[in-house]
Amino acid sequence: MTTQGDMLLKARAFSYARPTTVVEALQTFAASGDDASYIAGGQSLVPALALRLQAPQVLIDIAHIPELRGIALQDGWLRIGALTRHCETLSDPLIARHAPLFHDAAPYVAHPAIRNKGTLGGSIALADPASEFPAMALAMGVELEIANLSGSRRVPADEYFIDLFQTAIEPGELLTAIHVPVVQPSHRWAFDELARRRGDYAIVGSGILADMRDELVAQIRLVLFGVGNTPVRAKRAEDALRGRQLDQSAIVAAQAALSDDLAPPDDEHTPAAMRIHLARVLLGRLLGRIAEVA
Repeated sequence: MTTQGDMLLKARAFSYARPTTVVEALQTFAASGDDASYIAGGQSLVPALALRLQAPQVLIDIAHIPELRGIALQDGWLRIGALTRHCETLSDPLIARHAPLFHDAAPYVAHPAIRNKGTLGGSIALADPASEFPAMALAMGVELEIANLSGSRRVPADEYFIDLFQTAIEPGELLTAIHVPVVQPSHRWAFDELARRRGDYAIVGSGILADMRDELVAQIRLVLFGVGNTPVRAKRAEDALRGRQLDQSAIVAAQAALSDDLAPPDDEHTPAAMRIHLARVLLGRLLGRIAEVA
């Protein structure tokens, strides 16, 4: 006997397509009348299908498209194919050297079983505001390569995240690659997060990429996650640091500026005031690490 509870844990019937090129995937989506979903690792989509939060008529499996794979240096950028799995951000030497915040954040992403299947492109396309990889994409100033039937375009991370689970990707478009500007010898970076248990969503997390010149902060990108509807670039805190030595007074000024950068919502577990306090603590910890290296 099938109960109502059983039905809620089963996806609705759908057609399945397995294209072998990006163009074929885009054409399949267009032919569906926009009633389709792309799937690769499926770590977010499969639970949504089971709970019927999403019920597409067509499921388009993009996991077998060679164009979406590969990691290579190209003209000062590291191009990372969208199908790169979470675990590869831990093991690939090019990512460790040239996109270090992806590498440093990866051990904090969920658990090994998920990291073995989940894809970097899938995480950034979903844009969960409590996830590590979207925030680190913003911290490193990446550009997102997005394909449609007219061609492709590259969208800077600063213009990509729009609102809760809303990005610059239009219906039917496909995120194909992440382009990371390679780190320079003057760059310093740090990542950390505060969570109740390792693998849980972070209460607050942060990634920082700083360009240090003559012991001064020439440029800095300071991003927090778990504190709003999107990853948040703390521009007031950046302004408080730019052009200064990374000493205790500068760190305190940046911590104070966070109250102008952040407006996290209250929830039943963590009041907004506590989240801002934890963000300040985390910011001080990370800036202290960068100061030690610099």
